[in-house]
Amino acid sequence: MMGTKIEPNLSEFIDRVITMSITFTKETEDMLVSLSSDRNIYLEGNILKVINTENDHFQEYLSKAQELDTDTRKKRLEITKQVQVQNKELQEQANEKEQLMIDLQNALNDAEKAKQNAEDDLNILQQKTQFELIGNIVNIALNVIVGVGIIVTGMYLFAMYSQSTETTLIGNTWSNLFGILLTNSFSIIGTIMGVKYASESKKKEE
Repeated sequence: MMGTKIEPNLSEFIDRVITMSITFTKETEDMLVSLSSDRNIYLEGNILKVINTENDHFQEYLSKAQELDTDTRKKRLEITKQVQVQNKELQEQANEKEQLMIDLQNALNDAEKAKQNAEDDLNILQQKTQFELIGNIVNIALNVIVGVGIIVTGMYLFAMYSQSTETTLIGNTWSNLFGILLTNSFSIIGTIMGVKYASESKKKEE
């Protein structure tokens, strides 16, 4: 048969704890007083609240110890508050520095993007200008070739129609001139292609 467990009365236990007191011997009291006067060492903490004595001299020691304990607690609390304030300030400064670094990195990224966009726009403008220049050169060259060809052909036909004695000379000139014009045409086309290839190679290297 199992026994019944009886729980102690909690309020009575608390009352005994609250009313509990500690009493030192005369020798211990004298030793503590001597320690305080010689080395300025006192008891501290909640134990001071439960010490009981009938010795007036030791009661003065307890009063002084309680005052010192209160001052010590206040100083510790003040130091704790100062440390908390300093930690808060340091954390705020760290957050500000981190935000500044983030803003700086974002600014650098934006500057890099702006630089890249400017370079891209410049390349597009250069290519457009280059293509327009090449187109103008080609048009002028073709116009010159066609114009000279038409003039020389007209002179050759006129000489044949008028049965001029200069037909052979004009024919040789016409043939040589067309050969020169064709050679120059291929030379111009080759130069244009070379410039285009060099520009594309330079762009790929960049």
